[in-house]
Amino acid sequence: MLRFRRMKTLQKFASVHASVSNHFNTERHLVDRQTFKERRSAALAEWKSLAC
Repeated sequence: MLRFRRMKTLQKFASVHASVSNHFNTERHLVDRQTFKERRSAALAEWKSLAC
C-alpha cells in the first residue's frame, strides 16, 4: 500500500488483482495433479479468450 500515492489507484489495482487471483487460485493442496492441470488449462484458455 505504501507504493500507491492515491487511494483510487490502490482500489483499482486491488479490484483487478482480486478478480485475477480468484480466477487462478485453485487450492493446489486439495486436488490431485491431473485435476489441477485440467483446471489450470481451462483457466488459461478462458483468460486468453477474454484478453484477446
